[in-house]
Amino acid sequence: MNDQIGSSSLVGYLDHARVGPLSRPAARALAGAAALAARMAPADLDRLFALGDAAREAAAGLLGARPHEVALAPSTSNGLFTVAAALRGPGTVLVPRDEFPANVYPWLRFAGRGGPDVRLLDSDAGRHITPDLLRSRLTPDVVALAVSAVDSLTGHVAPLAALKEILGPRRLLIVDAIQGLGAVPLEAEAADVLVSGGQKWLRAGWGAALLLIRDRCGARLSPGLGGWAGVAEPFGDRHPAPPLPGAAAHLATNPDFPAAAALGAALDDLALQGGPAAVGARIRATLAELLDRARHAGAEVLLDGLGPGERAGIGAFRLPGHDPAAVHRTLEAAGVVTTRRGEWIRLSPHAFTPPAAVGLLAEALRSLSRTTTATTTTTQEPICPTS
Repeated sequence: MNDQIGSSSLVGYLDHARVGPLSRPAARALAGAAALAARMAPADLDRLFALGDAAREAAAGLLGARPHEVALAPSTSNGLFTVAAALRGPGTVLVPRDEFPANVYPWLRFAGRGGPDVRLLDSDAGRHITPDLLRSRLTPDVVALAVSAVDSLTGHVAPLAALKEILGPRRLLIVDAIQGLGAVPLEAEAADVLVSGGQKWLRAGWGAALLLIRDRCGARLSPGLGGWAGVAEPFGDRHPAPPLPGAAAHLATNPDFPAAAALGAALDDLALQGGPAAVGARIRATLAELLDRARHAGAEVLLDGLGPGERAGIGAFRLPGHDPAAVHRTLEAAGVVTTRRGEWIRLSPHAFTPPAAVGLLAEALRSLSRTTTATTTTTQEPICPTS
């Protein structure tokens, strides 16, 4: 990729599932839009609006959608709350119990406030919902399934097309895509609604997220949070004014234009790098090397049986006999940046992660092994007999 890591402090950065360092194209676009906002000549506001439109068009191209089906929300969480406010009852939304909390709370908050009831699903397949499990839990009252495209701990890629086929055309498939968008090809055409921020794999920073609402389900969603920016005549004599067509009807206000510029630049850069398939292949190859080094150090890999196409850019491991917090601290001291989730250490490299990162991880794990061996040897030394 043309956006190589320039700082040695980022060589061992394996935490893109938490936040991706701002890419150079995104940083340049952010600075350029901020300069327009600081100057604000007569035509600059139009230029800022155009940057937002360009980001929506780039997102539509990536998702196989029409530009009016995409709007820019402030964040993934805001987008999910927007959808929860728009999906009115009666009925039930299915949500996996192990979902990332951002995809749980919107449905819980609107249940009993005009939204559908929530049914939390317990997975029998290692944190993810299989088509067979969904089929067994589907009842006539179900109106939607809310699910992550990629599980934030295991890296499992949800079979969106198969899930949508089981749901059928009358039920909505609502997808939190932030852990997959830009890191792996997604079956995005299966999603009726898709939300994703740009601060992780897209490396676009905070402040702008994609909100996809396809025309095929637009009539099912009323603009619960839609404000003046989501209507056709906000300064007319009568309110509420007619909503704008498409996803824009659900906007409370205008987007953060500098953030939108950064997101658009990140999406353009993703296309230049070959798109999700090419970028995802590089990410998966690096992740496979990292997990292989962890196995050689005696680690247990979470959901180790996932096939090559079933795992995105996330993998997690634990070292039996080692305190997870101590493992995490050791890695950090060695320059390897990861996330600890309970007993698991999560790895999430990017396509530009250098081979040196694999060596850093391997050496840090070897140091843990040496420490354990030395401690065990010292503990087991025979006691000299007394005379």
